[in-house]
Amino acid sequence: MEKSESTSSEGSLPWLDEDVSLCSSDDELLGSQSQRWRADIGFMPPETGEVNTIGWDGLFVDYHFPRGQKEMEPGVKWRRPQELCRSPQFIVDGATRLDVRQGELSDCWLLSAIASLSVHRSLLENVVPLNQSFEKGYNGCFVFRFWQYGKWEEVRIDDLLPTKGKDLIYLSSPVEHEFWSSLLEKAYAKLKGGYKALELGFPHEAMVDMTGGVTEVLKSSDIEVDVLPSFLRQLLDRGALINCANCKGPLEKKNEFGIMFRHAYSLTAVERVQTSQGKTILVRLLNPWGEAEWEGPWSDLKSPEWKGVSDEEQRRLDRVDKEDGEFWMSVSDFQQNFETIEVCHLPDALSRPGSTVLPWSCTVHHGNWVPHVSAGGSHQKGRFWQNPQFFFTLSEVDSGDDNKKECSFVLALMQKHQRRRGIDLSMALHIYQTHGTNSYLSPEDLNRLRPVHSSSSYSPHREVVLRGSLPPGYYIIIPSTFEPDQQGEFLLRVLTEQGNDATPADRPALLRITSVTEAPFPHQAALPSSDTLKHLFEKHCKKGVCKPLYLHRLLTEAIRGGVLAGSEKYLSLEHCKSLVVLMDTRGNAQLSWQEFQELWDKIRRWTDIFLVFDKSKSHRLEYPEVAPALKAAGIKVDKMVMKLVGLRYTEPNMTICYTGFLYLLMKMESMIHKFHAFDMVGAGTVTISYEQWLYQTLYN
Repeated sequence: MEKSESTSSEGSLPWLDEDVSLCSSDDELLGSQSQRWRADIGFMPPETGEVNTIGWDGLFVDYHFPRGQKEMEPGVKWRRPQELCRSPQFIVDGATRLDVRQGELSDCWLLSAIASLSVHRSLLENVVPLNQSFEKGYNGCFVFRFWQYGKWEEVRIDDLLPTKGKDLIYLSSPVEHEFWSSLLEKAYAKLKGGYKALELGFPHEAMVDMTGGVTEVLKSSDIEVDVLPSFLRQLLDRGALINCANCKGPLEKKNEFGIMFRHAYSLTAVERVQTSQGKTILVRLLNPWGEAEWEGPWSDLKSPEWKGVSDEEQRRLDRVDKEDGEFWMSVSDFQQNFETIEVCHLPDALSRPGSTVLPWSCTVHHGNWVPHVSAGGSHQKGRFWQNPQFFFTLSEVDSGDDNKKECSFVLALMQKHQRRRGIDLSMALHIYQTHGTNSYLSPEDLNRLRPVHSSSSYSPHREVVLRGSLPPGYYIIIPSTFEPDQQGEFLLRVLTEQGNDATPADRPALLRITSVTEAPFPHQAALPSSDTLKHLFEKHCKKGVCKPLYLHRLLTEAIRGGVLAGSEKYLSLEHCKSLVVLMDTRGNAQLSWQEFQELWDKIRRWTDIFLVFDKSKSHRLEYPEVAPALKAAGIKVDKMVMKLVGLRYTEPNMTICYTGFLYLLMKMESMIHKFHAFDMVGAGTVTISYEQWLYQTLYN
């Protein structure tokens, strides 16, 4: 198809560029109906970067929000805020910790995180853009941002909320015409797969998603009561968010002093309070229900202790003498009534004004466990050395502690995207001491050395956190799964005092992997280096975006120079369209540099797998090799699926070429991810609307 001079950008599809576009006759055929048709299906020009769906009233409708059984019960209607009150507002008199009132969901864990977030305006604004309203520019669409595996992702929703009568059935604000917290809950539900996915969870996971911080779970009994106030105050001074719970009783039943079991509270302040009897230390907590407070000493209602505190001092504490969910209690009562403390460390948070405690410095690394390549399993499995290694330098001792002469750190190892697949890898972290000249430990080194610090056990949790301190020196961090040859992506975050650092440790070429390949990592002989890749992106991807045609040119040149040379002739533009669309989260059929890097990370990992299982070195996988290769990529298939793969994705000789293998993996991974996004309760079946079905099948 030749380019037409009269083709407008509004008449072209998002993935087409100046080299491939609709000819003028297409627009002439559509005539004046063209723009009207695009508005009806929600088409927006490429420069807006979004594909939306517009309802008959001209307001945005999010047909992709997964609705659960409860939201489709008789009597439940989805209404916009204008249908619930006369003058809805996004935020009324600032977003505060008291704007959160729990509904019919058991998601106090989420509400506790939201309440903690609202105490820090800069953190809240990062998640909840405050320039949104129901007035100027209102179109029924609201945007929120959540941290997911090292980057911030936008989540767009409509403002249709489930109601009974004119009452919201889920989270609401005590101010009836304020809706920021209700819409935030809906956006987080969309991220997780629907409201049902919010039933029962962990506050520390929600805090990670809303801050990008690192969380650790502590037992209050492990901290001496005399040390507890300074410990908590130092955490708050660093900008940490703190939640707590009592897990020793039945769900959300009260103990004798009104504290609810297995219910998340937010700890928001530690204060030294002047009383008529002298000074005492109190902690402030918040129940996200907005009621059901502490009933012991220092409680809000009829507590004699407050009679010894002046009105001026109570105003300084911002104390309110009513049951609003917020209350104060002594440190000893806190320790006796709250068993678990969840701390979210914020590496980028600003310290409190006047505080001498600096926030953490954070180094982030993305890594992969690739079967037969970089997934050696635990130490007792014999191939521990194959796991990724990170060189860890500690040179700056803790500030404000001249006697200790040690360097504190927090390591956080997070498995990525595993729960969408129903897989929880058991992970652990080990730290070994090394010399400055040795940035990589050989199999002989690891047989001889013992870790100086490690996780207590392998854990299947989403994130494993290791907190400790070590003398200044050089160390190696090794993240591993318990079983060898388990496929998985991970994120390693290293929090230290300012001035310390952690870098990936490259495996020396002399340490050959146990496979048919000769390179330390097979893709290194097949694909260009990171520096060359950046050059190729700048060369082929105009204006910093990667469209399918650009990707075709880039991959053709990238493959041509390695051991897979010749495979590029099997790369089609249709393959590249699919690779872009399947990675695309914004509906504009193009990738930014960051999104392209995520695609490239998959290509490198899948290239490793392809080369390991290509036993004949023919640049093709034989049909019996395909299922094991898919399993190594984390995708298990049965005989029926393999039959379909053979019919749809193989050549007449029942082989799959390299580029076809990349396309097959991307297709399967994308469809699995989309299925789990709708399978809110893990039932193995999903219900989607007609519009959702069309979108998922057409834009694929």
